[in-house]
Amino acid sequence: MEEILTFGTVSQYNAFNRNQTLHPLVSVVDLSKAAPRKLRRMSYGFYVVFLKEVKCGDLKYGISKYDYEEGTLVFLAPGQVIGSHGAEYYQPHGLALVFHPDFIHGTSLGRHMNDYSFFSYTANEALHLSERERQIILDCFSKIKFELEHGVDKHSKALIASTIELFLNYCVRFYDRQFITRDHANKGVLERFENLLNDFFRSEKPQEVGLLSVAYCADQLHLSANYFGDLIKKETGKSANEYIHLKLIDVAKEKIFDVNKSVSEIAYELGFKYPQHFTRTFKQHVGMAPLEYRSSVN
Repeated sequence: MEEILTFGTVSQYNAFNRNQTLHPLVSVVDLSKAAPRKLRRMSYGFYVVFLKEVKCGDLKYGISKYDYEEGTLVFLAPGQVIGSHGAEYYQPHGLALVFHPDFIHGTSLGRHMNDYSFFSYTANEALHLSERERQIILDCFSKIKFELEHGVDKHSKALIASTIELFLNYCVRFYDRQFITRDHANKGVLERFENLLNDFFRSEKPQEVGLLSVAYCADQLHLSANYFGDLIKKETGKSANEYIHLKLIDVAKEKIFDVNKSVSEIAYELGFKYPQHFTRTFKQHVGMAPLEYRSSVN
């Protein structure tokens, strides 16, 4: 099986592209500083927005070819896979805005992140920018970079998060303009899987069904469990169970910011029968207990 190059942290991605790490959870990466490299598939443990400056029409995203050319934006959510395999070398160009989900938890952006559908497999084409739109995007990137170079203080997180949110809101407008005369592509399995996860955790189903399982998801998508598991593994580099757990922990982190909820309430809302099981699962993935996480982030 073709190896997928995975970046778990922003610092790892900065180092790969020969950029300095000014903040462990967010960066504006200058891709022109990177060494020439071969085409390969890559996956990221954080959100990535590429502003590419070179044409690359053979780029594969998920299970589709990406409509991708010079002067476009490409959006990736954590765990998604992009790229194609090839023996030839190329020199990357452009910028990449990268930010870890932990950076936006507890912010307005964190609460509305699911509203930006272009991070999902719904969008199998890049966002094409006019020159004026491109300048707006560069201005947002410049403001984020200024804050990072200014040095982290008590204002940094709020200013950077609000600028990223402003940038994404502009992208919503630009996508509306782009799609106004286009039909949406047929929904694929990965998109339906992501929608299933979002709908499940927004509903009362965790209390009714219990912990979300691969078998439940496959059944809802009208696929065999084995076929579904193989497809998710092939296209994301993660097992379906890993994908579900990452989503569960991400939802749990957001719920923990509600100080009016106890750990037991959060556990039951997520489908756990016993709070101790939730605490143990959370600690395995995050490295600390739920209340410790709440205190550390606050």
